[in-house]
Amino acid sequence: MDLQQFDVVKSSGEIVRFSVDKLQHSLRRSGADEDTVQMITDSVSNELYPGISTKEIYNRAFSLLKKRKSVFASRYKLKKAIYELGPTGFPFERFVGAVLKYSGYETSIGITVKGKCVDHEVDVLAQKDGDHLMVECKFHGDHKNKCDVKIPLYIHSRYKDIVSYYAKKNKEHPYPNQGWLVTNTRFTRDAMLYGKCAGLYLMSWDYPEKDSLKDRIDRLGLYPITVSTLLTAREKQFLLSRDVVLCRELLNDKFYLDHLGIGASRKERIVAEIKALCNI
Repeated sequence: MDLQQFDVVKSSGEIVRFSVDKLQHSLRRSGADEDTVQMITDSVSNELYPGISTKEIYNRAFSLLKKRKSVFASRYKLKKAIYELGPTGFPFERFVGAVLKYSGYETSIGITVKGKCVDHEVDVLAQKDGDHLMVECKFHGDHKNKCDVKIPLYIHSRYKDIVSYYAKKNKEHPYPNQGWLVTNTRFTRDAMLYGKCAGLYLMSWDYPEKDSLKDRIDRLGLYPITVSTLLTAREKQFLLSRDVVLCRELLNDKFYLDHLGIGASRKERIVAEIKALCNI
């Protein structure tokens, strides 16, 4: 049976050929060993049928990973976990700020900054080694919603208005000197072309190559609290409401687990999972 001949249906409705390589790559990214990768590949392959949805394939792989080792499943669900930061965009803003903070930047969230024409509320301000970043975050609750060219056009106009104000005040060192736009979904081709042409740095789930949002998260071990397979949805929302966005932040605020009434044995498992995720 040639597995590459199976058509699968993406959530967008698009029909594509099933790729063993893509499945195995995503499993390896979770940290799963080769025996686990092969076991899941074989199991999923045996259940394939023409027209199966990618969601069904994901759910099957996730279930098998969770049975083998919860930390593998947590890493595997990273993309879904980012969506679970919603429904508002504020936790995503805090998450992006935290990623920059642990990359060595000094950060501020939700700051009003003066522009030449009007004042602007900026999602994240970050600075390091002379770089001053104005970062705008665009959160989508539906993965089908891409950032089209209108969004970087709008963000870039705000960035230029702020730069114009500070250039007038201090021509030697206008502030900020870099504009960023970060989204949890993807950019259209025109959006990426505009960002490159205008000098606006764009970051999405899988862009730019080797330095995308998912690459930075994996590289730095900065997983959102929503990746945990041991915390319930209610517990995750409670932690997000207390501004605990990163798994590693919970290690410093373990008293929240006591506040939630989590028993000692389960608390120990949760902490162990988070330490494994964060490579601590």
